[in-house]
Amino acid sequence: MNYYEVQFKYTSPIDTEIINDVLASELGEIGFESFTSNENGLTAYISEKLYDTEAIKDKITSFPLGPVTFAYIEKFIVSKNWNEAWEKNYFQPIRIGNECIIRASFHEAVPDITHTIIIDPKMAFGTGNHETTFLMISEILKLDLEGKEVLDIGCGTAVLAILAAKKGASRIEAVDIDEWAYNNALENIATNHTPNVSIHLGGAEKIAELGRFDFVFANINRNILLNDMASYSACMKPGSILYMSGFYSEDIPVIAESCTNNGLKLVSFNEKNNWVAVRVEKQ
Repeated sequence: MNYYEVQFKYTSPIDTEIINDVLASELGEIGFESFTSNENGLTAYISEKLYDTEAIKDKITSFPLGPVTFAYIEKFIVSKNWNEAWEKNYFQPIRIGNECIIRASFHEAVPDITHTIIIDPKMAFGTGNHETTFLMISEILKLDLEGKEVLDIGCGTAVLAILAAKKGASRIEAVDIDEWAYNNALENIATNHTPNVSIHLGGAEKIAELGRFDFVFANINRNILLNDMASYSACMKPGSILYMSGFYSEDIPVIAESCTNNGLKLVSFNEKNNWVAVRVEKQ
């Protein structure tokens, strides 16, 4: 699959890191699926078939923070060895205490870690570098998943599904709408020797086919979460737990309202750099 790389830079009194986070969220709504940020701005990636210059202009024009002046450069990228690109430029091991480390196959092994997850990310989102993935992993590490049934919707690299398998879940179904993420997830579950993770290509329409679950993990973005909340609720058993991330602390009220409207209750949240992960219970 070919991609477009779009490099965004800004002129603004607002901190670049804040703009990067908000812009990534906005671009995620129009199909951008992977991001790297630095002190100069944001580099975003989108598949060739989804690239739409008018949609980008609309997002810049309606950008919710201000004042910000945008400049961007696009570059067409033919499908290539993304492991090599990430090794050279982006992906560094993510360690959460002695409980979990997420690293690529080209990183050195780290001893005395409870759970080691090997992710060769290619272009799929979810290496642990982003706050939302870090928050979700931190929540999963607290859970007793032994013998549980788990759904990872919008799985990306399948890092959350793989961690659930390593923590003893008996059945894990992972779903992503992007073909690149789907293929990458298949490779990652093989690398991590987690055959009880099943990967499915599709969106929320797939959920009804997969049965009911004790735990649901959804690390996507606010609009998709709101749109698909009824599907999450329908696949949950009474007392089941849903963890969601991909949105900001100021979005919690609208997320909580949607939960209530779908027989769910938002009971707690954790925050990192204004990104949040929420715990929701089936009533």
